[in-house]
Amino acid sequence: MDIYSPVSSIKGVGPRVLEKLNKAAIFNILDLLLYFPRDYEFLSGNPEFEEIDSETRQILTCKVVAIKKDVRTRTGKFLSTIEFEYKGHKVDCKWFNQPYIKNSYRVGNSYNLMGKFKRVGNILEIINPTLGNRDALTSEIKPIYTLRGELTDKLITKLVMSVLDIVDIGENLPKRLLDKYNLISLDEAIREIHFPKNREILGMSITRLKFQELFTYSMKLLLLKNKIKKSNNGMSFPWNNKLNELKAALPFNLTEAQAKVVREILRDQKSPYPMNRLVQGDVGSGKTIVALIAIYNTYTNGYKSAFMVPTEILANQHYEETKKLLSQFNVEIELLTGSTSNKEKKRIKERIKEDKPLVVIGTHALIQEDVEFNKLGLVVTDEQHRFGVEQRSKLINKGKRADVIVMTATPIPRTLALYLYSDLDVSVIDELPPGRKKIDTRFFQDNSRNKAYNLAKDEIKKGRQVYIVCPLIEEDEKEQLNSVESIYKKLKDGVFSDVDVEILHGKMKASEKDEIIGRFKYNKTKVLISTTVIEVGVNVPNASVMIIENAERFGLAQLHQLRGRVGRGQYESYCILIANAKSNTTKKRMTIMTESTDGFFISEQDLKLRGSGEMFGMKQSGQEGLLLADIYEDIDILRCARGEAKLILENEDSGNKRMVKEISLGLEKSSKYICFN
Repeated sequence: MDIYSPVSSIKGVGPRVLEKLNKAAIFNILDLLLYFPRDYEFLSGNPEFEEIDSETRQILTCKVVAIKKDVRTRTGKFLSTIEFEYKGHKVDCKWFNQPYIKNSYRVGNSYNLMGKFKRVGNILEIINPTLGNRDALTSEIKPIYTLRGELTDKLITKLVMSVLDIVDIGENLPKRLLDKYNLISLDEAIREIHFPKNREILGMSITRLKFQELFTYSMKLLLLKNKIKKSNNGMSFPWNNKLNELKAALPFNLTEAQAKVVREILRDQKSPYPMNRLVQGDVGSGKTIVALIAIYNTYTNGYKSAFMVPTEILANQHYEETKKLLSQFNVEIELLTGSTSNKEKKRIKERIKEDKPLVVIGTHALIQEDVEFNKLGLVVTDEQHRFGVEQRSKLINKGKRADVIVMTATPIPRTLALYLYSDLDVSVIDELPPGRKKIDTRFFQDNSRNKAYNLAKDEIKKGRQVYIVCPLIEEDEKEQLNSVESIYKKLKDGVFSDVDVEILHGKMKASEKDEIIGRFKYNKTKVLISTTVIEVGVNVPNASVMIIENAERFGLAQLHQLRGRVGRGQYESYCILIANAKSNTTKKRMTIMTESTDGFFISEQDLKLRGSGEMFGMKQSGQEGLLLADIYEDIDILRCARGEAKLILENEDSGNKRMVKEISLGLEKSSKYICFN
């Protein structure tokens, strides 16, 4: 069976099952094999009381002793409690909002309860247990898949098993690499990541597949850079004297760091080679003006520029800033986003086809297939971490050998940037404009959060505004984290009962989000309780307080990004970190944030702490098309993988050429970085 065969070729996949799989983006055998479990249940059956670990899911055969009467909690939920007995120990089982659960149990009967049991003295406690299988005496590792649409674990498990029974996965890494890094075969790794025999082999399969991803990712970027470097078919844009007029029109002087990066960009634009440059700059360092200077130079040379950003809010913001600066020089500017009317879209797309200079600012709407650029000279993407290589390539490919600038306000350690953006030259704006106020950053343990709210209330009385960021949208009993909805209810009924408060999160429609942010921007709303959707693109100079709930669940770089939402005006500003800081590592992270506002220093510390093996925050899966690897967490694997990819490309013998060709072919067929022979 060919791995690119459609899933409909699998026995038992009829039209209904095929529809379910397609809705989950599973179209061929490769998609199915790479549909890795998101988690595992490490089930052990009926261990001794002393061996019960609260971090491991277990199945215990428990006897019902008493069924208690339901009670209502302070938050309005129904709490059902049943008392069990396990090997002479009391077991308290609680269910929230499941009053019907009592109907499944009878006093005196025994049941196999499954979940994470917590030992408290001589008793056990568990919340929302489920009924396990009949054989509770076996130990197993059960895969848990992401269930999109109507998929079930049972269906995915059945299909993956049937494919693995008949497919033979060939090896595509040299034996030298397998031996050097003690890597298991690709075939074994794929089989064991779905159905691991034990924890050790699961760890080995994950390591092998992470190496595979990062090796292929590195090779793709190195191939891209080599192709660009060998090409002399780029467009040359001489420095135009009008740049002096633009410089004179700026309401401020460029910092030394900005001027240095501008010189690097203009030098690239003047050369016959296509520019491919990453501009890193801390929040507020002035990356946008650097990009606008490059855009203006492109325009004066008679070419178009495309400026792509991740959100409509940011697109509108850049559009207004660009008009303000460049309209005085008669630069034609258009805005193209998802909410642009159909009539306007048609008009703008026609202008993009014309043989005239133009600046187009927009969102993903710029990479739609029906957007056809004529004379595209420069592509700028802002907030690089929000776009994958594939999305960036789509826009770049709309122009013939266009210059490229990618920008990020997420400071990345220089060493990591070299690995992460191997196809790019790196420029750094490591200096803030004069007059930028330092943000007073404070840390409170979660039982002292009222101090933060009282400070915020004082700022509101002065006319200022407040952000409150939470890790979750809705309350989750299992996670026990503060959510947007629970904090809103608590504060709206309490300390902020007399001010306008709104909530914002990623599940809302784009138009709804824009309206909410618009009201906050124009000071109609005083408090905005949000998820991290406000991390990028909201510029409200009047906002002076940023409160981050459960700060221990965010990475340092993300905390720094969120802090950058305040301190953008003339007012003294505050960032309050509220955390349940029990471990020394978490306390150290909070100390780093309170003592430094240098994004590059913070990112270096973040990398060191993450390297210690402790996981912080919730991984953003799918970054750059990676299924398993995390750039920060797996920096050591990335370093080795890139080194080997570089070595192979530098030693082009027949075997290496064949492997490079196979990997390139695999990437053409699939955007995923785990490729097969």
